[in-house]
Amino acid sequence: MTTASPASPSAPPVAVPVHRRVAELAATHIGSWQEGYLHDRPQSVAALARLRRGAGGEAGQTPDLWSLIDTDPLHTRAGDTPPLSEVELMRAENALHAACTLWAFHQQSRGTPMHRRDTRERPGGLGAAVRRLMPADGIDEPVRKRLVRAGTAPDLVTLAQRLRDIVSLLRRHDIPLDYALLAGQLYLWQWPDGPAAVRRRWGRSFHEQRRTQPASDENTTPDSDKDAS
Repeated sequence: MTTASPASPSAPPVAVPVHRRVAELAATHIGSWQEGYLHDRPQSVAALARLRRGAGGEAGQTPDLWSLIDTDPLHTRAGDTPPLSEVELMRAENALHAACTLWAFHQQSRGTPMHRRDTRERPGGLGAAVRRLMPADGIDEPVRKRLVRAGTAPDLVTLAQRLRDIVSLLRRHDIPLDYALLAGQLYLWQWPDGPAAVRRRWGRSFHEQRRTQPASDENTTPDSDKDAS
């Protein structure tokens, strides 16, 4: 007679690291706004206009964005993990604010998506995007120095301002960026040893990108004058 095996206990839910929760929330928000903006939906066009005014500033400086960037999911426990501490929440909200407002500045008056997820085939990290600003057979030192300068920023507000300068160049050349990935990195950047770790990731991304303008990813849609103010 065969004895039935006891049922295997279900595996406990895997704790999601905070930086990934920040990245996922950024992807959800930006993905929705971007789709609406590209389809000229008034609510999304208005949201982008509000967001871009906060680019380069602190999260709490723009009360108009408090109800727009929904951070409620960060206050919800993920699986069996404890709720986020005040410091974790503050840094997560700061990172989310910076990424969302930088995307809005990048997307303004552009008719193709400026947020694009990073993949092995099409790197979308900050380093890869900066590398695409350069000629295929050389390094543009002034552009490279902008990335280095961003990585050595003394605080998140300064970093966001320096990233805004880089995003301005990316916007001019219709080069997209993975803003979800950036949001997670901006969260990590605020912790001890975080800047060094994020700089290494940007450096790897820079060297992994070998082509400046892949034919499969060229944005050929004419610029829109929508929201150009």
